[in-house]
Formats: sequence, C-alpha cells, structure tokens
Amino acid sequence: MKNKVLLIYTGGTIGMGCNPQTGALEPLDFYHLKEKVYEFAFIKTGIDVYQFSTPIDSSDMDHRMWAKLVRIIAERYEDYDGFVILHGTDTMAYTASALSYMLENLTKPVILTGSQLPIGQLRTDGKENLITSIELASAYHPDGRPKVPEVCIYFNGRLLRGNRSTKQNAEGFTAFESFNYPHLCDAGVNFTYHFHHILQPDYDRPMTPHYSMDPNVIVFSLFPGIQENIVRHMLDAPELRSIVMRSYGSGNAPQQPWVTQLLKDASLRGVTIVNISQCVAGSVEMGKYDASYHLKNAGVVSGFDSTVEGAVTKLMYLQAHYNDFRMIRQMMNRSIAGEITIM
Repeated sequence: MKNKVLLIYTGGTIGMGCNPQTGALEPLDFYHLKEKVYEFAFIKTGIDVYQFSTPIDSSDMDHRMWAKLVRIIAERYEDYDGFVILHGTDTMAYTASALSYMLENLTKPVILTGSQLPIGQLRTDGKENLITSIELASAYHPDGRPKVPEVCIYFNGRLLRGNRSTKQNAEGFTAFESFNYPHLCDAGVNFTYHFHHILQPDYDRPMTPHYSMDPNVIVFSLFPGIQENIVRHMLDAPELRSIVMRSYGSGNAPQQPWVTQLLKDASLRGVTIVNISQCVAGSVEMGKYDASYHLKNAGVVSGFDSTVEGAVTKLMYLQAHYNDFRMIRQMMNRSIAGEITIM
C-alpha cells in the first residue's frame, strides 16, 4: 500500500451548494469538502489538494482543460502514488477517455469520480465515491506496482476503464457503466480486482504526457428521414477533419445513393469517418449486412465497440499528432489505450 495521493478538484456536483437567491446548484470553494467529510481524519493515505482557481461545471470542460489536467499530473508525477480527479458527471467519460490517450504509458492510477448529490446533503453518494477512489488510487501490490495503472472512473462500487465508460443515468447513483468491457474492480465489503482485465504498462519506460488535441471533429446520428442537404452542409465544412457517425445496429446505414456518395466524397477529401453503433452494447461489423457493405466502399472506418466519448477524443488526439489522414485511419483500427476490442 502506497500512501500519497493528489486530489484534483475541477468542480461538479460533489462540491456544489445551493444559491440562496436562485435555488440553483453552483460550485463552492473546494475546502468546504473537508469540513463535510469528517471521515478524512481516519484516512491513512496522505492527501494533498489542487483546486482549479475557478471550479467549472463539467459542461464547460474542453480540450484546453484536459491539457491543464495533464500538466498538473505530469509536473507532480514523481511526487504522488496516485491521482484522484473530482469532476462533474456530464462530461466525465469524455475527460477520462481523453486522459487515457494523453497520458501515454501511464504507470500510476488516475481515478475520476464525483457524485449525483452534493457532498453536504444527507443522502449524498459523494462520500463513498471520494473515499473509495482515494483507496483505489493508493492501492499497490507488495512488489511496489500499482493495482490499477489506468485512467478509470469510479462510481457506486464500480471501477471502470475510463475510455470504455459512458454516463447511463442522470438520476440514479449508478451513473456509469462500461457496456462493452468488464469492470476492473468491484468494491463491496471487499475490493474484488479483475486483474486480467487491467492494462499493464511498460515500467521500463517513462509516462509520456501529451498536451495537444485537435477538436475539428463532429458527431452525428443517423435517423429515418435524414436529409441530404443538411448532411451535405455539415460535410462541406472546410475545417472538418473527422466524423463519428452513429449508425444503426451493427453498423448499418441507409442505402440511398446520396448517402454513399456524400460519405465517399468526404473520405476522398481526407475526412476520417468512423462508424460506431447507436446501441450501448455491441460492436460495428461492417459488411455483415448489405446495409453496411456500401460504407466500406465509401471509405468509412469501423469504430468497433467504441463509445462515442472514446472515439471522439481518440480522433482529437490523433489529429493533433498526425497530418496524414491515412495514418489517422490506420490508428483508428488499433487499440492504443484499451479503448476498443478488435474483432
């Protein structure tokens, strides 16, 4: 067991209070959390705190904030055995996915957590999420290696791979799930680690931080009655470098000629189009049905069993590192941080 963790507070429901004038929840100063969590006095792990100067609602999270988080971790990497990031739930899966790529060859735990109710409320889920995340971030094997050297999300008894996670519930305490990948640990009375599902880095190499992300990507979902002119305007945007296309079932799309032609034209122009399913579980298998075979001919790339969050942030990461769209497409067919299962 190691014993020093950096707690990074970005904002989110866990640290919110009620505005007496408007009744709305708004971020409060982080240090009130320690006053609300008397259990901190019983935690043996050493805890230091880093607070964003202005806590943000997670709806305002973006690629610049991800770079800030990477810098905070990278500059203090040798000083701590693990990191816990308190974050709003709405974009937590995007941040966890982005950090999994930006912290290359991560050799220490980075656990994101938060809550559905502010930590000062009687029925809050914030205390358990926070305390357990600190325990997980400081959990090491006897040989001195961490038990979970990954970017993860911990919520309500479940430790999930960050880039496999998605928010599934806006009201229940079980806010996150990784539908296409097993839990890394289940926290009940005891911690039940599933070590064969946990990534193992190369401990002979250093962790390499990356700070650049190119956000010129868009997500769009297919639906019955989708209109050609609207899709054309979107695909014609000159800044557009990639698209995450949410298709039906196992990767199916309308077979109207205009759909194939617009996608093919964009692909030939160098736009990377990644096909993921609208279903929360399962994988894209282009060519399994006639309704997806034409996508392969149009140059569309399979996203396999990726989440939206995992695919978007992976494209942003790759676009910042490669100018050649062929390399980006090639890398989208590889798992670089455990984000997809290659069929």
